Amino acid sequence: EYDGERNSEGERHGRGKARLPNGDTYDGEYEHGFRSGQGTYRFKNGACYTGQYRENKKHGQGIFFYPDGSKYEGDWVDDQRHGYGEYTYANGDTYTGEWFNHNRHGQGTYVYKDTGSKYVGGWVNGNQEGEAELIHLNHRFKGKFLNGNPVGRGKYVFDIGCEQHGEYVQSEQDKEEEEELSLLAAPKWKASEITKLTLWTPHGENPPSP
Repeated sequence: EYDGERNSEGERHGRGKARLPNGDTYDGEYEHGFRSGQGTYRFKNGACYTGQYRENKKHGQGIFFYPDGSKYEGDWVDDQRHGYGEYTYANGDTYTGEWFNHNRHGQGTYVYKDTGSKYVGGWVNGNQEGEAELIHLNHRFKGKFLNGNPVGRGKYVFDIGCEQHGEYVQSEQDKEEEEELSLLAAPKWKASEITKLTLWTPHGENPPSP
């Protein structure tokens, strides 16, 4: 069913409301028969999108409310979360940052609601990867991540004014088992030294002054 404006060719054009055969509804702008411009699309399952369209696809700025209570507010390209946006998860966690082809990708900040901890840094295809800082209540970890786990050299910085340098390594017993298992095992922190605070750059430590 369609109730709204049409152009001289009889296409849906201008403002209108439509009820789709699957029970979804759309209230918004049309161009030449396509949802284009600003509109609100309500899904039968309770999801809802309010924002910009181009040729029936979510494109531009928009907010999507998911049936589980989560929501995304930000950029869309061809029906995908793409560009910059904020996602609030059903458990209250949030991610604010860059998106690429529907995934967290680029630079972004993820805040864990339960602990107040936050991850600030790189993402690849939805996973924590690259240089980053994991900030906790009274200390933080600076280093590199791969597949959501810290990897290699890094340091913990404590608010009382000292740092613990070290690296994340796969523990010995993990190496003896099958390779697939070692990927699942969380790497272990191996501390090397404790120093006064130093300026940290992702490309290596400046040695602490004597």
